[in-house]
Amino acid sequence: MTIERKLAVQAWIFLALPVVFFCLIRFYPALESFGIAFSEWNLLSPPKFVGLANFSRMMGDPVFWLAFRNTFLYLAIGTPLSLLLAFLVAYYLDQVRFGHGLIRACYFIPHLTSAVAMAWVWRWFYQPPPVGLINNLLNAGGFETQPFLRSTAQALPAVLAPAIWAGLGFQIVLFMAGLRAIPSSYYEAARIDGAGRWMVLREITIPLLRPTIVFLVVISSIGFLRIFDTVYNMTDNGAGGPLNSSKPLVLYIYESAFRSYQMGYAAAQTIVFFLILLAVSLIQLRLMRTR
Repeated sequence: MTIERKLAVQAWIFLALPVVFFCLIRFYPALESFGIAFSEWNLLSPPKFVGLANFSRMMGDPVFWLAFRNTFLYLAIGTPLSLLLAFLVAYYLDQVRFGHGLIRACYFIPHLTSAVAMAWVWRWFYQPPPVGLINNLLNAGGFETQPFLRSTAQALPAVLAPAIWAGLGFQIVLFMAGLRAIPSSYYEAARIDGAGRWMVLREITIPLLRPTIVFLVVISSIGFLRIFDTVYNMTDNGAGGPLNSSKPLVLYIYESAFRSYQMGYAAAQTIVFFLILLAVSLIQLRLMRTR
């Protein structure tokens, strides 16, 4: 065997265990779900083939469409807002010289915090006075007490706020890495040519950050489409807010599978959800791709 072939064999031996583990944990259950989606199964009796009955039921399920709508609201509001905030923080933090590492660490700590602990802390913030911190501050400023998680109109934004806050640190770090990767000679040439700050930002910084932006848009979109733990821990009994007002599609799939034990219906929703994730990712990559 040549040296190159020996190195290739060693690499495949090293990768064999994680590849097998990934196939057993990811691919096999995914393939099994395609078969379960066309059956009726409650975990106790053998699966019964029902054809497209689960998909037909899904089309007429108002809770499914409400969860579908909530999921896209999380995506449509959370992704651009989180990326905008992360870019602004990273852009100005990159210009800070004193205490830069400390400030960056403070922004990154929420990303390392347990999602369950974070959700319960924010749930405490939203409580009515005298317990809830936010309502206490509102009352101190002369404003009325807000229902937040107990309101059909405010539940979804109230859940979305900590989800954005938790992921902000990761996005800031990547934006700062992208900003540091831009050669300083470009900015020096722009200053010599008399370009203003806004022109430099528009013509140099943002175009050269496009690979970072594309990556963060796709990753953040998938994260907001898959939002689950924050909603589950911030709402009573993990029900997704009053009248399902903040229930995402992942939480509804979980309820169908592990509360109602309708595994076939949950698998059918999972397939639809997978197609949604795939379509959103491909569309975003297509729209943001450069020549």
